[in-house]
Amino acid sequence: MTFHTRTLLTIVAEAVLENDLIALFEAKSIRGWTIIAARGNGEHGEKHGNFDANENIQIELIIETYQAEQLAQAVHHQFGAHFALVQWLSEVRVLRGEKF
Repeated sequence: MTFHTRTLLTIVAEAVLENDLIALFEAKSIRGWTIIAARGNGEHGEKHGNFDANENIQIELIIETYQAEQLAQAVHHQFGAHFALVQWLSEVRVLRGEKF
């Protein structure tokens, strides 16, 4: 089995951004992502218990490094000044590298 190196871009953001982020991914021809509900504590306050309109989401995308860097910059420029969000990049190794 051969593993292929890719980059995992993780975005934690306000749930209200979900549709706008998906539109951005699609505009950049990103083929896949995973979105889950997220809660925790940070600069913008604690998120816990039952989810409501103020919930957060965590999005994970496994893509080429150059795509991850460009997308993270685009997310930051479009949404970073007005919404709570944090992003990070991690190197991952995947099977079936052609899928990413």
